[in-house]
Formats: sequence, structure tokens, C-alpha cells
Amino acid sequence: MHVLSADGLTFHFNVPVLIVGAGACGLTAALAARELGVDAMVLERDARPSGSTSLSSGMIPAAVTRFQRAKGIDDSPEIFANDIMAKNHGLADRRVVDAVTVESAPTIEWLADSHGAIFEVVEGFLYPGHSRMRMHAPPRRTGKELMDYLLQAVARHDIDIVADARVDQLLARSDGTVMGVRIERPDGKTEDIGCEALILACSGFGGNREMVRSYIPEMSNASYFGHAGNKGDAIAWGVELGAACADMSSYQGHGSIAHPHAVLITWALMMEGGIQVDANGERFSNEHQGYSEQAAKLLRQPGHFGWNIYDQRIHELGLQFDDYRLAQSSGAIRRAESVEELARITDIAPSALADTLKKCKSMATGVDRDPHGRNFLANQSLKAPYFAVRVTGALLHTQGGLSIDTHGRVLRPDSTLLPNLLAGGGAARGLSGPHADGYLSGNGLLSATVLGRIAGRTAAELVKG
Repeated sequence: MHVLSADGLTFHFNVPVLIVGAGACGLTAALAARELGVDAMVLERDARPSGSTSLSSGMIPAAVTRFQRAKGIDDSPEIFANDIMAKNHGLADRRVVDAVTVESAPTIEWLADSHGAIFEVVEGFLYPGHSRMRMHAPPRRTGKELMDYLLQAVARHDIDIVADARVDQLLARSDGTVMGVRIERPDGKTEDIGCEALILACSGFGGNREMVRSYIPEMSNASYFGHAGNKGDAIAWGVELGAACADMSSYQGHGSIAHPHAVLITWALMMEGGIQVDANGERFSNEHQGYSEQAAKLLRQPGHFGWNIYDQRIHELGLQFDDYRLAQSSGAIRRAESVEELARITDIAPSALADTLKKCKSMATGVDRDPHGRNFLANQSLKAPYFAVRVTGALLHTQGGLSIDTHGRVLRPDSTLLPNLLAGGGAARGLSGPHADGYLSGNGLLSATVLGRIAGRTAAELVKG
């Protein structure tokens, strides 16, 4: 049983707002609750908070921020929401999408101005599906930086994070009101902690192979490039309390994980003119459609791997990213002065590579059209020296979860509210619709931070009555 009756239980102590998960969603929720004068406690299963956020690039898309205005970027919540809905083919909850896009800029500016986070607008290229430059990233483009900002802010506000505290069960009344949780310590001892409102911020189910096989069979044999603690606990607890779930087949994949080095290679390389080929040197997709859906396409290729091929100009762009520099220092990035040398280091027939590069140049000059539908630009034609990195596809995190309203409150199948349960980030239904190709770059951290802030405020208001 994931949920036990709270009848007759005595809690070791009580807190107004209890939050499960100390990633970006949980920490943002705690800061939002504290801002309204309500104490919150964050429970974290690991010895030190990191979660899925630390594995990300730390980029949060937002519309109409002062950072955008300083760059002369014209954007709006409506344009942003339309980009999200276009990517998910209109299959996400538009009300939640609208609420999140409206709150995106205030959340970024709040994290920067009230909590010391440093953001820069990523310029020079557009991520797949975005019509505006709206990615806000820490200087080194890492999720660890974002986590450091949040952890420092939580410490400044004296918010308790209880680490090594694995939530084992929820303790609830028969009407679905959560009275508290039971945590288990590494030594096996348990404690019962009471609360007035509970926020589930413990991400999705990417680390649960059985659930992945059941809901996302196309990725059942893919490498998992997410946090091992994402076991689907929030979904199990919510369902047992009577919650609805949605879009369980949705996920963020990534078709550019250096193999065998297991380092994420930024998709900016593809957006700026790079190509991805299979073991035979042939392109097999439109690389500009998105890196999430590219994961499954790449895994269907011979040997389940491919090669990212690009040139010096694009290599220099990649050096902006910490992960790319790590891949280079690990030996994953290979340089070739000619097509013949490129063929040798990739073990691809020189004639096949030469033919593919010739076709790309022909499409860039307008002589031919790409059968996969990509628009090649003349100023992005590849030229020696070339660079190559061997890549495979992976599952990063799931996008389906508990159904919520625009305030982060968890819904039953009949759309009524559970009394005091909230969810955000990977625990909640995302913005991507039911399929991998609905994932718009940044949707994960957008849901984590913005829905975290929304849920934290809502929980505080519930407690205050």
C-alpha cells in the first residue's frame, strides 16, 4: 500500500507545508510558501539534493522578461503558449499552458531579483519549436548552477531540507485529505511527519523500468539519462488517493548523448548546420524537428547509434557549454582535416560521407530539397576541418503525471479537487501532450520552476485559509 489511514496516528512533529523532492520544483515551492509567511519543509531521499535538475542544462524558457527586453527581443506569453501548443499538436491542457507562460517571466525575475539566480538569454540560434530567443540559462549552462542558486536561497531563508529521508507512504483520511507522510531513514527507522498541505515535487518515473515498459514501450530498452530516484512514487500515491493521470506516454528523450562517454551534446550543433548520420553515413531525419523525438529515431538505426558531424564554426559554438567542454576533454569530440580523415575516424565509407556532404551543400544552395523536410541555409554549409561525435539516444525524463489545475492542485478523474494535495514538475502532467514529439525545449524546467512557485503559493494560501 502506498497510502495508509491516518486514523489514530500520532505524528512526531507537524509542518504547515510539506514538500517531497528537493529539485528545482520543490525548492522553488518552498521559497514561494515562505514568501507568503508560511513555513515549509522539504524531504529529500538522497544525501544531498540534486535530482533531475542537476543533470539538465539549467535552461528555463520565459516570455517578456527584462533580460529579453534588454536584447530587443519581442515576445509575449501568447506567442510562447502558441509555440508550446504547436509543438504538442494542441494536445496539452491549454489552461495550464497559458497559466505557466503568463507566470514564466515573473518567475525568472523573482528567482533573479529575490533569490540571487544569474540568468543570460541564450542567443545566436533558436531551439526547435521556439519562435523567439527565450531560453534563460546560468552562465555555464548547467543545472548544477541553478541548483546551487536555489540551495543558497533556501539556506538564506532558513528553510529546512531533511536529507536521507525517503518518503515511504502517505498518511491520509478516507476523503483524500493528506495528514502527513511516513519517511524511512537509511538505518531502516521510520518517522511520521504531519502537514496541512503536501506538494509532490519528486519528478516522474523514468527510473522505473516496469512503468517505462508499460507506458513508453518505444524507450523500454533505451539508456536512462535521468535521476535514479525517479521511480513514479508521486503517481502511485496520487492514484491511490483517487487522482487522475494524463499523458503517461509522453517523455523527453535526447538524440545526442555521446557514446560511450554518456555526456549530453547540445542540440545547438544541429540547429546551426550540423547533421546526424547513421553508421552508413546517411542522414535519416530532419534534425530540426527536435532532439526529444530524435532519440527513438536514432535508436532505430543500425547499432542504435549515429554520428553528429559539423565544422569549426559550430564547434566554437559548442564550447559555450560546460557539457560540450567535458565531452571534448573526455575524448568524445574528434577532429578531421578532410572527408577522408573523417571517414577513417567514423569508420564510414569515404564515398558515402562525401555523397552526404555534397547533398547537404546542394540543398543549402537551393539546387535540391531535403526529402526529410529540413531547410538548409547557405551560410551554414559545412567545410573542413570537420568534427564528429558518436552519439546514441536516451530517455531523460517522463512528461506524464498527475492531472492538475492552474493552481497546481491535483484533480480527480471527475475534475474535482483532492483536498490538500498539489503537484509540480515531473510529478504533474507536463506541457508536451501525449507524445515525445510534443516536447518543446525547456518544458521540463519550465514546469518545475513555474509550477513549483504556483504550487508553493497555493499551498500557503490553503494553510492560511
